[in-house]
Amino acid sequence: MEKAKLIIIGSGPAGYTAAIYAARANLEPILFEGFFTGAAGGQLMTTTEVENFPGFPDGITGPELVDRFRQQAIRFGTTIISEDVDSVDFQVYPFIIKGKKSHYQASSVIVSTGATAKRLPIPGAGDDEFWQKGVTACAVCDGAAPIFRNRPLFVIGGGDSAIEEATFLTKFGSRVFIVHRRDTLRASKIMQERAFNNPKIEMIWNSEVIQVKGDQIVKNLVIRNVKTGQEKEYEAAGLFFAIGHNPNTEFLKNQLELHSNGYLKVFKGTQTSIKGVFAAGDVQDFEYRQAITAAGSGCMAALDAERWLAEKGLDN
Repeated sequence: MEKAKLIIIGSGPAGYTAAIYAARANLEPILFEGFFTGAAGGQLMTTTEVENFPGFPDGITGPELVDRFRQQAIRFGTTIISEDVDSVDFQVYPFIIKGKKSHYQASSVIVSTGATAKRLPIPGAGDDEFWQKGVTACAVCDGAAPIFRNRPLFVIGGGDSAIEEATFLTKFGSRVFIVHRRDTLRASKIMQERAFNNPKIEMIWNSEVIQVKGDQIVKNLVIRNVKTGQEKEYEAAGLFFAIGHNPNTEFLKNQLELHSNGYLKVFKGTQTSIKGVFAAGDVQDFEYRQAITAAGSGCMAALDAERWLAEKGLDN
């Protein structure tokens, strides 16, 4: 079994940024970027235009941005393994990290496996036909795209996230519809008031989207009233899922302390419940979930790991 000072599990902005900082600190990081789960590169790999990441005034595609992160990490000496991590053992030290083929003992670990947006099995949306062609799960990431400008947009959900997404989209769409299966929202009172008082937001109660139609991009949605069964077709340029995310923590087998919503708990920066194991990016962030905040926490995790290893005399 090979040994490493630092293992980074997961790629995307958090993992690659952590790798860049760790490599420049001569920690010789090993980064498991994923493979079979399709997680390599994180959610940016399914994002077309990224216009809110600093340094790219003309925008950049998600995959291109990820590739630049990756190349920068490699440049400074990161070893990248294109495997998923099957299991970890944080109850022993050094920690044991097992990939599909590669097995390591690690003096420190950064978990940056991200989160996956929840989607519904709607024909045209859940089967990827129109994914990132009008169907998305992040209004802040994608809402300003030209295809959504001055067009009718639809949000699925009934919680605070749905209201936040809808409110943000009113800056760009001609009208924003919130589709909810019930006749009341789960959102907090203040968020509900924000939606009800916004003249560009309209509620479609007791309803569900049952089909997404279009050609190269989304053109129409078919919505069914769950009480009457009546179906109606709406003109639409975009459909936004706002029903939450699932943090990618299954492989940890509850070895680290989690919040009630499944996200990793961190203390004093990026430290998890096991000393020497750190967390960065969306796997521990259920509030901001942006590429830039993930990158920032990746930097923090690398610095925290470097300091921890130095205190233990394990950084050389």
